[in-house]
Amino acid sequence: MTATLPAAPLGRSGIDVTRLVFGGAPIGGLFAAVDDDAAQATLEAAWETGIRAFDTAPHYGVGLSESRIGRFLAGRPRGDYVVSTKVGRLLEATDDDVDGAEGFYGTPGCKRVRDYSRDGVLASLEASTRRLGIDRVDIALIHDPDGHGRQALDEAYPALADLRSQGVIGAVGVGMNQAEMLEWFLPRTDLVCVLIAGRYTLLDPSAAVTLLPQCQRRGVAVLAGGVFNSGILADPGSTATYDYLPAGPDVRRRAERIAEICARHGFAIGAAALQFSLRHPAVTAVVVGARSPAEIAADAGYLACDVPDELFEELAADGLIG
Repeated sequence: MTATLPAAPLGRSGIDVTRLVFGGAPIGGLFAAVDDDAAQATLEAAWETGIRAFDTAPHYGVGLSESRIGRFLAGRPRGDYVVSTKVGRLLEATDDDVDGAEGFYGTPGCKRVRDYSRDGVLASLEASTRRLGIDRVDIALIHDPDGHGRQALDEAYPALADLRSQGVIGAVGVGMNQAEMLEWFLPRTDLVCVLIAGRYTLLDPSAAVTLLPQCQRRGVAVLAGGVFNSGILADPGSTATYDYLPAGPDVRRRAERIAEICARHGFAIGAAALQFSLRHPAVTAVVVGARSPAEIAADAGYLACDVPDELFEELAADGLIG
């Protein structure tokens, strides 16, 4: 029997998202190739667990993640799930060797071209809906506009706002790995949500300083991505990655110490990491990537944990948070 997960409203959008959102980067080949059968089994496990919100992007495997999610959702009632995708990268066919490009493996022969223009946004969404097999996107995020802020503000955002007014998309947001530019967008736009990746975690809670309070004041929902900092807060072993790169010794020692304290309280480090991000009142949901049914089961278990305040208080007293 399919499980049910708690859901929460995405700001003022009228959209509800499960508190655990499926992150589509791993099934797009992030770090290592994933075959079609494994991707579909992972998505099936997510659905059976009760996940009904799926976050993807053209960037994730140059369209592979979107295509796989689209195939999985085909035939399911459109009102039963929420899809988030992104704009800012157009995909072009290439004969170049792209395996491993930007960290993705086993992908189609395409390259990414940054484009935050109005025409680029419209072309990107048209291609995304085709790969996803849907006629509208619930959440459209301007993706990683680092170095392209002005064009994203002047062209990408108005294009998405127009599409929202037409009902083609349900909510407009920005998704980044940095808090500063998200803060820059907030007073200049009418965003429904932001996706902040890796900056509100046990190892880096910096988004709590000004971004999350600003979002609260403005009624902007926060989706917290990268809650494991790309791996180390789920498994701090010698091969752990931190922010998409091999973790350095100092970061690994901190993570190992956090894991020791969690174990003493009877919890896995992953449970503390996921629950930490969800504890902030500005955070609507966490976006967690998975490449296998086992990872989905672990994430669902972390969500169900009742991690006590005392654990976080001990981590803070030891100077391990932040």
